[in-house]
Amino acid sequence: MKKIYKNEVTAALKRTSFLNPGIILESDLQHLPSIVKKYLYYSGAVGKERVLNVRIKFEGRIRSKPEDSWMTFISEQYNFFYKPTRIFFIKAYKMGIPAKGIHLYKDEKAIMVIKLAGLFKVVDAKGIEMDQGETVTFFNDMCCMAPATLIDKNIQWETIDSLSVKARYTNGNLTICATLLFNEEGRLLNFISNDRYETSDGKIFKNYPWSTPIKEYKDYRGFRIASSASTIYHRPDNDFCYGEFTMQEIEYNCKELK
Repeated sequence: MKKIYKNEVTAALKRTSFLNPGIILESDLQHLPSIVKKYLYYSGAVGKERVLNVRIKFEGRIRSKPEDSWMTFISEQYNFFYKPTRIFFIKAYKMGIPAKGIHLYKDEKAIMVIKLAGLFKVVDAKGIEMDQGETVTFFNDMCCMAPATLIDKNIQWETIDSLSVKARYTNGNLTICATLLFNEEGRLLNFISNDRYETSDGKIFKNYPWSTPIKEYKDYRGFRIASSASTIYHRPDNDFCYGEFTMQEIEYNCKELK
């Protein structure tokens, strides 16, 4: 799976190497709701290069079910915003046994494969639920990790009030919705969507509201970016937090695999 990850990243870098980012200007923000404009200024995106891709490294802990013990993990990923692509590799430990996984989202299709000890496939997820759910994840990454991409014309915005908006993001034939909540400073506080599915095996999918409350922001090379967040499914009986992510590295407009 690590080889697949590297090959996919290398191919995507080659595919987008001809693009010229240009600079984000005030005029690029005119169609955005006021609070989203404020967020782009808060994040430091205005006056800098448009974001063509992003590389992110996380560490944290995850679990499949509320009764499961937490597993520590490290992950690395590349997102490409021209012909939306997300390539995510994760390594965790379950009872001392390494579990490795890859999420691949490209050409409006998504897969997720998880193996224990590099041999036993415990998750093999694909299909319309994965395609839609990973579109939500991709847009969540745009909102939290690459605010500069929110000038994308494939996003339709609707103002709810002075501190919240509804966004409809379209990638090809896939359209998902999310609600974004901000504070007065312009900081994104939470992302909520009803369009992402929960699955622990890739066979059974359940549709619950999904949110990623942001705990902390940090400065990274002139950008102010969310550095710590949780991932939560809001089940009818109780909220299920299945992941806690802390960002270790972030880099925009990468030219090569690292």
